[in-house]
Amino acid sequence: MDENATVLNEWFGRTIIYSDHRFSYEEVQEIIETGKGEYKDEIFTLDRLAKKLRAERFKKGSIAFDKLEVKFHLDENANPTGVYFKEMKDSNKLIEDFMLLANRKVAEYVGKPRTDKGKDKSLAKNPNKQSNRFFVYRVHDTPNEDKLEALSVFVTRFGYRLRTNTDAAVAESMNSMLKEVHGKPESGMIETLAVRCMSKAIYTTNNIGHYGLGFEYYSHFTSPIRRYPDVLAHRLLQHYLDLDHGIASKPYLDEEELELECKHSSEREKLAADAERASIKYKQVQYLQDKIGQDFDGIVSGVTEWGLFIEITENHCEGMVRIRDMKDDAYFFDEDNYCLRGRKPGNVFTLGDSVRIQVKSADLVKKQLDFILVKKTEEKKEVAKPKLADKTDKSDKTEKSDKPGKEKKTGKGDSFSDEWGFEI
Repeated sequence: MDENATVLNEWFGRTIIYSDHRFSYEEVQEIIETGKGEYKDEIFTLDRLAKKLRAERFKKGSIAFDKLEVKFHLDENANPTGVYFKEMKDSNKLIEDFMLLANRKVAEYVGKPRTDKGKDKSLAKNPNKQSNRFFVYRVHDTPNEDKLEALSVFVTRFGYRLRTNTDAAVAESMNSMLKEVHGKPESGMIETLAVRCMSKAIYTTNNIGHYGLGFEYYSHFTSPIRRYPDVLAHRLLQHYLDLDHGIASKPYLDEEELELECKHSSEREKLAADAERASIKYKQVQYLQDKIGQDFDGIVSGVTEWGLFIEITENHCEGMVRIRDMKDDAYFFDEDNYCLRGRKPGNVFTLGDSVRIQVKSADLVKKQLDFILVKKTEEKKEVAKPKLADKTDKSDKTEKSDKPGKEKKTGKGDSFSDEWGFEI
């Protein structure tokens, strides 16, 4: 690799790693920020190269979703005593960028069209055709165009602009918007809505590239100790390396069997993401159990036919203000404009409105928080907006209707990690 982070030579094979020192992310971050510490020159070099890799990736269309992770301080009985947020810093991004590079290079080695490189003579017969070597790819399809257009209309009410005319324009303007919105009250909501425009990343043998990263070839290779698809990638890579060195080798799975393994891995990943989301929700409800009656500032994060979802600003706990508890007016769900509208002029609640709420109840069994609306704390000019999702794609959350055998759908979609499915 040269000073511009361009890979000049590459080699693949089994190795043994000898570590001179083991760092935590926090230790490396302190060295980056202070310029002091062991192996600071090496760390500075890696940080500099990682930032060049990152800049090149964004230049080619990668999208930067740096959403805060909600974490909890726990007492000796595992009860939450506080909430804090984990944010990606340079030390995290350093590792991320070199992991992305390794994952990409492995996928390119196996999947890119090849000539007579190596000793696998079968690949030399048709040098202009894609290699027939199958592999486990991590793919991410292009965004939903209707949802992108709806998001573009919605963010204008906050003064942001999202261009949707080309893939390049989407990536560039999306990154610009996410950077501008970072740290603002509406950031969590806009980041989540942006993610919901995206497809779900999956594992498959059919490579269509990774839209979110801007990579034509991508796999998961760097974490075999915690992800089964990485184990599959390691086994297949060794098989192909053996072939390239003239060693007779047969994969332990054929392509059809591998596709079944990929599908199974994608399904298990979805279940794991659901479990993680449920565990966070459980702790959020548990955290607010002793705060019944207390007031908090929040932002409208969802609108449904029976109430408003409110995300508390200081701790990102989300609950519902139900229409039946909004006593100042008779509200109804204006589906065309995606808002709750009262009979009295000016009584309108829509996504992004700042409000003051009071915690009404915290049901740990159902993992549900109920709030009471205290007041709307900021008046905003109302802008008509199309729905961000159609009726069949709004959510997997349901609430029982008053009529037997019927369910109501919420306007809430899946969580960030669940929809993006972009783990490194």
